[in-house]
Amino acid sequence: MIKPVFIIAEAGVNHNGAPELAFQLVDAAVAAGADAIKFQTFKPENLVTKEATKAEYQKNTTDLDESQYEMLKKLELSYDIHHKLIAYCEKKGIQFLSTAFDDESLDFLVNKIGLSTLKISSGDLTNGPLLLAHSRTKCDLIMSTGMATLDEVESALGVIAFGLTNNQSPSLTAFRDAFLSEDGQRLLKEKVTLLHCTSEYPAALQDINLNAMLTMNKAFGLKTGYSDHSEGIVVPIAASSLGAVLIEKHFTLDKSLPGPDHKASLSPDELCNMVTAIRQVEKALGSYTKKPTTSEIKNRNIVRKSLVAISNIDKGDVYTKNNITAKRPGDGVSPMKYWDYLETHALENVLIDELVK
Repeated sequence: MIKPVFIIAEAGVNHNGAPELAFQLVDAAVAAGADAIKFQTFKPENLVTKEATKAEYQKNTTDLDESQYEMLKKLELSYDIHHKLIAYCEKKGIQFLSTAFDDESLDFLVNKIGLSTLKISSGDLTNGPLLLAHSRTKCDLIMSTGMATLDEVESALGVIAFGLTNNQSPSLTAFRDAFLSEDGQRLLKEKVTLLHCTSEYPAALQDINLNAMLTMNKAFGLKTGYSDHSEGIVVPIAASSLGAVLIEKHFTLDKSLPGPDHKASLSPDELCNMVTAIRQVEKALGSYTKKPTTSEIKNRNIVRKSLVAISNIDKGDVYTKNNITAKRPGDGVSPMKYWDYLETHALENVLIDELVK
């Protein structure tokens, strides 16, 4: 059987900085049947300049007069709340994940709360120093690739391969050598999952390009999945049918809440429907072996056909296209032997509509 898709319910910053909403998001993810819930860990002062502007989708869903820094400051979760959230997730039986957007946050996730799996955002795919810091943790890494070319993905993997294989001085040449090395390739396959992603909120269907997920899988031979920003649940279901090993999807308690990501997120009911649909797709995908299933075998003789007489045939008569044909049931001589029987002699009498012996 195909390994089950790992489903991450992306809470992100949809708690709006309110701890009580963060805990409710955990409850909703558990109720939907997600494997993990992911938050975002950052220090706004380490992430953006005070003058950085917001993306268009953020301007459309938040206060136009505030900077990106001011927006993020409202959405920050304290370290103390992180500790409480991870304890709550353990109690509820769901994996806690988070994305670190700066070195301080990365150190906290790895060395203070002990995460063994880290998510790297699309925005940091070209952030060499942070990529290297992630790889040197030796954690499993999930890397989104929104806005990236295949060459940029390869360059990022070079940095990660370098961090996984040696402690020499970093350089572009060293990254390339690490990517091409046997150890680098082995560790990338062991440690890294790539996620295809379209970094627009919401992403239009014509911009999704799900086939790029298959392109990355073929190019790098790594586990690949999909981080979805489209509206609804159709695209992540399609991604799971194409072989995604991981699906990540934003969700919220209420799409009408203020904040940058609520509008492009799933409601709790939609998240539940998505998880259910993906699990149904998994059952339908089955294995790669083409053979009759147990449920089919009982129908085989009913719907298949056998050679039968279409007129009375006496012993010694010659079988011809005028006296035998194929009809149900299928528990006699296979019609695949039709040509073997033509122009041979009947070994016994066969009445009309009887199976040929």
